[in-house]
Amino acid sequence: MDNSKNIYLFLFYNGEILVQKSKELIHIPLLNDISNLPIEPTALHFIGSFNDTACYVGILKTTNIPDGFFLRQPRQLYGYLKNDLMKFTLRSFHLVNWLKNNKFCGRCGGKMVPSTDELAMKCTDCDFLVYPRLSPAMIVAVVKDHKLLLAHSNKFPSGRYSVLAGFVEPGETLEDCVKREVKEEVGIEVKNIRYFDSQPWPFPDSLMIAFTAEYSSGELSIDNNEILAADWFSPDNFPDLPGNESIAKRLINWFTNIEHSASYHSPMPK
Repeated sequence: MDNSKNIYLFLFYNGEILVQKSKELIHIPLLNDISNLPIEPTALHFIGSFNDTACYVGILKTTNIPDGFFLRQPRQLYGYLKNDLMKFTLRSFHLVNWLKNNKFCGRCGGKMVPSTDELAMKCTDCDFLVYPRLSPAMIVAVVKDHKLLLAHSNKFPSGRYSVLAGFVEPGETLEDCVKREVKEEVGIEVKNIRYFDSQPWPFPDSLMIAFTAEYSSGELSIDNNEILAADWFSPDNFPDLPGNESIAKRLINWFTNIEHSASYHSPMPK
């Protein structure tokens, strides 16, 4: 590891990251913040630089955390870290899970070590390279008659609804995935699929690619497997929704904004 003390340390224990709190602010600790403390990180790996500062990810051996430091779920840090640093924190979470899951070669069973040339793990026996896993997934806001399609998944808390999402399958385009997932989960066809934005979502290793679409045909018919309920909602009767950190909420906010705009510009009733 670089001997400089100006180094970010993204240290994890059971999926939680070590953060420092001072003057009501949350920080990712630097090496000089913990160098004299009884914190013993292991398996340190260089994962890039943030604002010209080297960044390492590692594992904590113990939960014996000194005063002024805390363990937090990465998602709990939204709104407390600056946006660019939050993105790098999520990158570190993605990579620490990748490192944890690739200690041995999937081809020959040999030991894997970090490559010196690129962000990859390399087998010491057969030189097989493993790169960080990235799972593309679509997420889509489907609109019909000034209402938004929202669904309750079996993975959600009770009462929580969101827009539809699903992983891209081999051989699919993103647009094909949108059509297939919507059809499989709620039984309808969509049209006018348009790209909206994207968001890394390392829970555990997704890249969310967001779209908007319009209802085309069919009646809602949920799969009763992953989706337990679905319906069309207007902004004035939305159920419980995802948090602001997710691109799902940004899609919902997009719909709300265009509906408010349409209402504002509509002619006054006679």
